[in-house]
Amino acid sequence: MSDEMMEGGAVKKFCYVNRKAPYGTIYALESLEVVLIGAAFEQDVSLVFIDDGVYQLTKGQDTADIGMKNFSPTYRALEMYDVEKLYVDKEALEARGLSEEDLLVDVQVMSREEIAGLMEEQDVVLTF
Repeated sequence: MSDEMMEGGAVKKFCYVNRKAPYGTIYALESLEVVLIGAAFEQDVSLVFIDDGVYQLTKGQDTADIGMKNFSPTYRALEMYDVEKLYVDKEALEARGLSEEDLLVDVQVMSREEIAGLMEEQDVVLTF
């Protein structure tokens, strides 16, 4: 174990589940901020995108008409923070007419059953 781990414990597996569209609520941006905090503490961070959360990763987001800052480019920066475990619900993509090619970043597309298994392996699961 490295000296940089949080004092008094081993690395924990944190899974952040993103269910909401990127704009219109604070959930997506809050999730991204919490993910970066977890990564700063060198925890094992995974992000899962299900339901309308898959829209958070779509290319070509334009927020000019809603007066909000487009934070989607931040997802491309996650790799610099060693956050490389991004999982997307295959059924959610298909239901929204999207494919892996429509996404900003490299992800692992998984079935709902596979995602459920992944979530069972985590120490902490936070849903946004």
